[in-house]
Amino acid sequence: MMLTIEKRNAVLKTMMTLVKDNAPTILKANKIDMDSYNGEDLAMGDRLKVNDAKIEGMIESLRQLAVLEDPVGVERFSFKHDNGMQVYNRTASFGTVMIIYESRPDVTIEAGGIAFKSGNKILLKGGKESLHSNLAIVDLWHKALQENEVSTDWMEYLNYNRTETQAFLKNPTQRIDLIIPRGGERLIQFVKENAQCPVIVSGRGNNFVYVHKHADQQMALDIIVNAKTAKISACNAVDKVLIDADLPNKVTFEAELLKRLRASNVEILGDANFAKDNNVSVIPNDAIWHEEFLDYKIVIGNIANTLEAIEKINEYSGGHSATIVTTAEAAADNFMAAVDCAAVYHNASTRFTDGLEFGLGGELAIGTDKLHQRGPIGLQHLVTNKWYVHGEGQIR
Repeated sequence: MMLTIEKRNAVLKTMMTLVKDNAPTILKANKIDMDSYNGEDLAMGDRLKVNDAKIEGMIESLRQLAVLEDPVGVERFSFKHDNGMQVYNRTASFGTVMIIYESRPDVTIEAGGIAFKSGNKILLKGGKESLHSNLAIVDLWHKALQENEVSTDWMEYLNYNRTETQAFLKNPTQRIDLIIPRGGERLIQFVKENAQCPVIVSGRGNNFVYVHKHADQQMALDIIVNAKTAKISACNAVDKVLIDADLPNKVTFEAELLKRLRASNVEILGDANFAKDNNVSVIPNDAIWHEEFLDYKIVIGNIANTLEAIEKINEYSGGHSATIVTTAEAAADNFMAAVDCAAVYHNASTRFTDGLEFGLGGELAIGTDKLHQRGPIGLQHLVTNKWYVHGEGQIR
């Protein structure tokens, strides 16, 4: 049975208070997870860690969700048939949404909250590395539901290992209408291979910056360094840079770029031309252009022109985000129209591909397929639709 929007909002507001009041409990649980983590993967460690700032982010996401309009029942289309029937198309909840994610306890709040606000039952399957953090947060969800006389079945945590998860995906013991994997390529591929229902592919980055020959070079430096170093664990971080062969004072620009990247301890690889000109390690093979690093690592290459930059990005990127830095409006328009990514930028960092930054009040995921929704998936996107037809005995 569908919960009213008043009931859903009440649960979110209660959850906001519970997270604030129980922050020490969440931090204590997260310390157990952090102490157990081996630290081999910098990105995973960054995603796993919960601190005061992340707690504030959880609270803020719940606050914003609670005041957003109900995404369910929104009229998208209406039509009055010649025979008198009235036809409407309105948004509807999916039903049960399963979110499978790695290392990020904040997903238990943000993604779970978006899916709940849009009228869905939630199945959460977090990674073993964040188990204690996730269970502490799910316990708060259950308290928020109970305080508002709502069944705890609306938010269920599946404490399954990989084998159990695979078995559940292949033969679910309950109905699942949509699965959203949040994590690396291995997780996404695992879910796609085993799921028996629609899957929204989310999270793979491998983003590009193209420095056009008419770029503001100081702007280009600032954008590249920000996109690479601000948060390496984010899927909107940049991994590849293409520099136009006709860029004026190219040698000086490249030297300054290397200097600034090295100041942040970024490992720099180059294609044959860039490596030769700048005394950096050459890429082992072209396959590296496909890789998402999630690390202090970058590949820089030279490119002949905008057309070749577009072709390279479309061949190798993850379909997430790409930026052109240029003062030439026509080149920017051409680039943005032709590049096949969910978000395309002119003179801005790829780090903005984020639901909150795009005005969505947070995101469930960032879709990199073209169906169901591309880019940040906000509250208003986590819906399907239904047709409502009102008649008076009409037959065809």
